[in-house]
Order: sequence, then structure tokens, then C-alpha cells
Amino acid sequence: MLQVAGAGAAALMALSACSSSDSSKSKDSSASSGSSASAKLSGDVTVFAAASLKESFSTLGKEFEKQHPGTHVNFNFGGSDTLAANITGGAPADVFAAASPKTMKIVTDKKDAAGTPATFVRNQLEIATVPGNPHKVASLKDLTKSGLKVVLCDKTVPCGAAAQKALDASGLKLTPVSYEQDVKGALTKVELKEADAAVVYKTDVHAAGDKVQGVEFPESAKAINAYPIVLLKNAPNAETAKAFIALVQSAEGQKVLSQAGFLKP
Repeated sequence: MLQVAGAGAAALMALSACSSSDSSKSKDSSASSGSSASAKLSGDVTVFAAASLKESFSTLGKEFEKQHPGTHVNFNFGGSDTLAANITGGAPADVFAAASPKTMKIVTDKKDAAGTPATFVRNQLEIATVPGNPHKVASLKDLTKSGLKVVLCDKTVPCGAAAQKALDASGLKLTPVSYEQDVKGALTKVELKEADAAVVYKTDVHAAGDKVQGVEFPESAKAINAYPIVLLKNAPNAETAKAFIALVQSAEGQKVLSQAGFLKP
């Protein structure tokens, strides 16, 4: 009986050892699989993004590279309409983040998007004036004062279209000294004191710090832009690009965007 009991105990020990070994192998296999999944996120990702996203996306790009060693995010910031035209013209890119659904539609109509674009933030207009606001600009109507040098974004880009929408809603007519190809161009004119004021986004006023002074106006609520983002059909690095889009849409990404002055989607 002792021999039988001893044999049984030995068998149980052997089974336990096998089970432990199998479990260990399973864990090793899972770890290997996880490492393999992480290893897939490598190489360059090219993101075409609206100029107003420059500061926040640059921050997210650095965070993405930190989270995924071996990756590098390249950005092309500019007017959404120009970026859309470049994409439909065959420029190699993985992700497109536009400042309006209208400019995103240029890409989707040409079937250059993979999937449906998703709105990830919204943005509102604000007047940027020279520091100290020497011309006492307090409203959108004040921009129509004679002798005031005002700059707007071109009507073909989202910030320009939104500004025109706000002006139309107020029944105001404004002749700017220049139309700029993107919002950063309009803001720079004020920073360099080449213009007295410009209609830009809240996020751009926020990013400029003490280089300009912001003036809010109620009509801006009638011209809020939704920002869509999408993976492009011929993305050279689709899997890594999807991970970058996921970061933008994550709580972490939304926090960075919110701190930059963007509104929730």
C-alpha cells in the first residue's frame, strides 16, 4: 500500500510539474506574442495636418515615439485645402487631419481615405491683436474700422471660411489687407506687427502666448469647425498610423488637445 501511495504521489508531482511547465511555456508564448505585436510598430509615419494642430500634434508625435521606440512621426502642417490637394495628387502620407469636413471631403470624394473620417476635436475663432490692443478692438464689428489693418485666412481654407461665415451672420463686410494661405500665416502678420488684427483660432492665440492679445466675440459660436482625422488608403505604414490615430483619440491625446484650447468633439 505504501508503494502504491508513493507511486500516486510521484504521478501527481509529475503532472504538477508538466502543468507548471506548460503554464510557463504558455506565459512565455504570450510574452513573445506581445513583444511581437509591439515590434510591428516601427518605421516612419507621415501625418498631413492642419496648421492649427502644429503645437499639439508635435507634442503627441514626441509622446508616440517615446511609447513606441523605433517609430518616427513626420508632420506636414499647412492649409487643409492644400494638404488635401497634395494627397489626391499622389503625395505619400499615412494620416490626414483636416480643420473642416469640407476639406476632408476633397480626399474622401477621390476615395483616398481608408474608412470613415472621425471628428476628434472642434475649434472656435478668436481675434488676435497686437499686444496691449492699442486700437481697442472689442468686437468683430470693430475690425471694419477705417484704417485698421486686418488679416484673414483665405476663404478656401477652413479658418477663412469660418471667419466669412461669422461676418455673414453679423451682416458685416470686411476688406482685409491680405488673405493668408493658413492660420499661422495670418497670426504671424500680427506677431510681426505687419497687421493690427487677424481672425484666427483660439488655439493659435493660446499658442502665441504674449506675442498677441486675444479678443473673443460671440459670433464665433456660429462658426465652430469640426476637425476630422482618417487613415489614408495608400498609407505606407498603416498599422503604425492607426496607432497614432488611436493616441490622438485617446484620453491622453484629448488632454493635450484640450490644454491647447481645442473643444471636445
